[in-house]
Amino acid sequence: MESKQLKWIYLLILSLIWGSSFILIKKGLLGLSAIQVGSLRIIFAFFFLLLIGFKSLKLIPKLKWKYIAITAFLGTFCPAFLFALAQTELDSSVTSILNSLTPLNTLAIGALFFGIGFQRKQLFGVLIGLLGSLLLVYNGAVNNPEQNYYYTLLVILASFCYAANVNLIKKYLFDLTPVSITTGNFVVLLIPAILILIFSGFPEQIHLAKTQNAVCFILILGILGTGVANILFFKLIQIGSPVFAASVTYLIPVVAFFWGLLDNEILTAVQFFGAFIILIGVYLSSRK
Repeated sequence: MESKQLKWIYLLILSLIWGSSFILIKKGLLGLSAIQVGSLRIIFAFFFLLLIGFKSLKLIPKLKWKYIAITAFLGTFCPAFLFALAQTELDSSVTSILNSLTPLNTLAIGALFFGIGFQRKQLFGVLIGLLGSLLLVYNGAVNNPEQNYYYTLLVILASFCYAANVNLIKKYLFDLTPVSITTGNFVVLLIPAILILIFSGFPEQIHLAKTQNAVCFILILGILGTGVANILFFKLIQIGSPVFAASVTYLIPVVAFFWGLLDNEILTAVQFFGAFIILIGVYLSSRK
């Protein structure tokens, strides 16, 4: 299959997986703290990736490990905790909308710090997608005035982390396999995640039924939403462009909204219109 067709398939699969991640975080927070959700997500992903990617670690040159460590903390560690903390105050659908800032940040960081060029219509597509996202955010804020929107800053910070991560991978790790990059990332993160989990009080509450139920949701999140998704994402960066790969964040809110509906979150006609604008932005930003 040609790369042009394959990248759209990866984009669709990633949007379905990551779009479902927000509702899984929400369910996990019913029995776990935000810190525990972030830690368990990383730990579960590590053991899954160890099973399928252990042999790929030897393919990583010693000089590349510093970039593996940097991308691990920027692309996985920080966002895992930032999103969990944000969803203690925000709906899962609103959080997914704010994540759509990533492509714009990817363009800006790529142009300013990595010398990556882009065409005017790509920038136009990203701005259209951002406009749709802002429309969704505004409408969500109107319908959910009880939510603390200062927590949106955590999601914005996570989007900058993702944007920097995408550009670093494209520039410094382009010659490594997606499995090698992903597995290497979680090897770096395992010990910090375990220490944080232990000091969070998790061992004292594991016997609780609500905690065990929440852990099941984070197990799914760790394996699919982190392990499998990261492999697909890194592959998408390699066969496409950083901006196209980051544009998966435009489709994520569409999936997240439908999960939100099933969980009694509000979805209005204006939000549907915003989702349509986002899809237009995805199409334009991917064209060259």
